[in-house]
Amino acid sequence: MFIQFLTYYAEWTYLILRVVLGLLFVAHGWPKLKSLKTNASHFEAMGFKPGNFWGTIVAVVETVGGLALILGLYTQVAAVLIAINMSVAAVWKGKRGQGFVGGYEFDLILLTVALVFATVGAGVYSLDFYWFFGY
Repeated sequence: MFIQFLTYYAEWTYLILRVVLGLLFVAHGWPKLKSLKTNASHFEAMGFKPGNFWGTIVAVVETVGGLALILGLYTQVAAVLIAINMSVAAVWKGKRGQGFVGGYEFDLILLTVALVFATVGAGVYSLDFYWFFGY
């Protein structure tokens, strides 16, 4: 009975999780987008060449994708792009010898949450739901 009661809040949980995930990506993407030149040099130093190209893509995916998640607009597209972003980050850290703890564990949780939204969508409290399902 108690567990059934909690299922009534599932859509609110999707909303909260989606907004928090979006805020995390905006918080990390916006500084990259504001300083593309510095971001490009960081990506070059990490081995992603050309740094201007890859750094700009990551900055846009994180910022625009994060905003899309917050709004629940084109959520599945944004979530797939973010999942790809986090997959690359986790593999890159693993190849550099960073372990699970203190290395790529945060990337994996972000990847996993993004995969949830890529597969189940944004939920009813989203622009996707209202615009594409007509409610």
